[in-house]
Amino acid sequence: MEPVNMQAATTVAEDNPYLQGKFAPVSNEITAENLEVRGELPADLSGIFLRNSPNPKHAPKGRYHWFDGDGMIHAVHIRDGKATYRNRYVRTRGFEREEAAGEAVYTGIMERPDFTQPGGPFKNTGNTDLHYHAGKLLALWWLGGKAHRLRLPDLETLGEWDFCGQLSRGIASHPKTDPRTGEMMFFDFSVLPPFMTYGVANAAGEITHQTPIELPGARLQHDIAITENYTLLFDMPMFWDPELLVQGKTKVVFDRSMPARIGVIGRHAPGDTIRWFDTGAFYMYHTINAWEEGDEIVLVGCRIDDPVPASRENPKRIPRLNFLQLDPYLTRWRLNLKTGLVKEEQLDDVPSEFPRTNDSLLGIRQRFSYNPRIARAPQLLFDGLIKYDTENGDSSTWAYGEKRWGGEASFAPAIGGSAEDDGYLITFLYDEGRNQSELLVMDARDLAAGPVATIIIPQRVPIGYHTQWVSEAELAAQVV
Repeated sequence: MEPVNMQAATTVAEDNPYLQGKFAPVSNEITAENLEVRGELPADLSGIFLRNSPNPKHAPKGRYHWFDGDGMIHAVHIRDGKATYRNRYVRTRGFEREEAAGEAVYTGIMERPDFTQPGGPFKNTGNTDLHYHAGKLLALWWLGGKAHRLRLPDLETLGEWDFCGQLSRGIASHPKTDPRTGEMMFFDFSVLPPFMTYGVANAAGEITHQTPIELPGARLQHDIAITENYTLLFDMPMFWDPELLVQGKTKVVFDRSMPARIGVIGRHAPGDTIRWFDTGAFYMYHTINAWEEGDEIVLVGCRIDDPVPASRENPKRIPRLNFLQLDPYLTRWRLNLKTGLVKEEQLDDVPSEFPRTNDSLLGIRQRFSYNPRIARAPQLLFDGLIKYDTENGDSSTWAYGEKRWGGEASFAPAIGGSAEDDGYLITFLYDEGRNQSELLVMDARDLAAGPVATIIIPQRVPIGYHTQWVSEAELAAQVV
């Protein structure tokens, strides 16, 4: 196994913690079969666990932000009680251009954008999210643009995907697929009008609806939510400073004097029919779920009160991503469609993020959310996993242990299971003390018991972003 401070085809910046140690990029793309398993892999678990990550191939050009790195997919295929690991870069146009140049060509979001670059000032890295829809695995980027198709199980990049030319703008991270209809709801955002677009793709992967959403200005967006009949979009007061933007400069600001708004739109409705619900200023990177209850829509997510602090002082050791601060808490909103009133309720005082649920219940009422617990540390690290019961307020936690860091955990339904939590939580974990990466498989019904199986990964897996579980049945239905 490589040493923790290995330089991965770059000179790792000594002053940037997101290029060092547990965050440092890896350079080797490998395939390793018959991995060591401690414990026993469940017989009712079969499929591929995937995680997207920022992993710069070349030395960054200018100041580096954790959001900038090239996309790299780390995957473990579990089948017949055995496990195979692969990792591959998402080979975007920008990646291939820099490969040909032998060095970084693009700067990141910490530097003044270069609007002369082909395709836009920033490199679409495909490094943020993974979404499986209509037999296709898509790698998505938080700033939007074209999706990138990946082939399973070998993770080969098949190229950009614009839905056979149907996509009018781009597609940002975190679309939502209705498990009952197979429809995928997606959005995109821009610094130019229309500042947001919303769309629907059917179960066959054909875009059936696209509409602009009017906003008072450009916004930095990240997620949406769906119910059986509606899609929830957001207008939150975090955006590029508009005065600097006209000068070709980018600086993220958060205007606490502006309300946040939660928009409710019929799934196939035109954009001008959206209904906005005003709340106090907040930002939210990730929703958990939403559903309809009588006259109300219930939304659950991770709310941040102050995502861009004015002061650099940090006595509470809240994780920072350069100018961004992550101090999110499990929160529930109730939007009354009859009265227009909003009720907001914080459900826990423990910070958590990158939440996941049983995706077979997206859009309808559910109880459980699985949230990585944020460590009180200068960088974004997760030191445990929390299972929340949002109906009765109960929770259980499995702490990873000293200098052991996890990430987003996908829920993998047990084959033949029926209960909401009948399945497994799967996540990568990095043991900093032993410089060893593992894949944990935990019984979602009894999280506090710890993993039922631990798969030893033969190289370090850097701390990363979002995950996806693709079952063996979905893999068999893959369209390539």
